[in-house]
Amino acid sequence: MKLTLSMALLTLAFALSACAEKSQVAATKKADGRPWEASQNAYVVQGWTAGDQASWEQHLKTRSQNQNEYSRAPAKP
Repeated sequence: MKLTLSMALLTLAFALSACAEKSQVAATKKADGRPWEASQNAYVVQGWTAGDQASWEQHLKTRSQNQNEYSRAPAKP
């Protein structure tokens, strides 16, 4: 009887502990900026200037073509 009561209380305490969880929603919402407006740092690819949309799009195209296996494979004779 004592074991059953203690197990019931333990289960009840475990179930109620989930009710105390805090909300995980961000307090402030920050609007996204334009992807081509990044900061200048050492990790920026050479030839790209922050704020230049055309340069950013060209680098994206070049990067995606470098990942394309069909364009990287040698031509069949």
